[in-house]
Amino acid sequence: MTNEPITPGDLLGRDFATAVVMFHEAVAHRLGLTATDNRALDVLSRSGPTTAGDLARALHLTPGAVTGLADRLAAAGYITRVPDTTDRRRILLVVATDRMAARLQPLYEPFARDVAELFAAHSDDQQAAITAFLTDVTRTLRAHTERVTAPDGR
Repeated sequence: MTNEPITPGDLLGRDFATAVVMFHEAVAHRLGLTATDNRALDVLSRSGPTTAGDLARALHLTPGAVTGLADRLAAAGYITRVPDTTDRRRILLVVATDRMAARLQPLYEPFARDVAELFAAHSDDQQAAITAFLTDVTRTLRAHTERVTAPDGR
């Protein structure tokens, strides 16, 4: 950190990031999971059947950490492990869709509805600007996650 004054944009970004993390922590806690477990479920639900190694790379975790994570998710009934039909030596992690929908929908649906309403309240030009900004911020966050998780961590 520098000694430069914090700008309104810095404060907004930090407040937004904290709110996102706290929401996901609260959802995970309600489900008896960690926030990382919850993010793993999101990655798996979007990517489809995935190897533990691929999930580890997506989450920037060690393979050992993903093994523990997968054990917790399987024990809670959120995922199953199945042999890969193209290479039976590989095991895929698969989301138990019905269990996920039953547990997650009541927690996320009101939030998704509110965000959709907020978005719809803006003009097409504003929506395009919001979309571009959030896309850029997401790309920037991913780049800095790569930077921080790199071996030299800088």
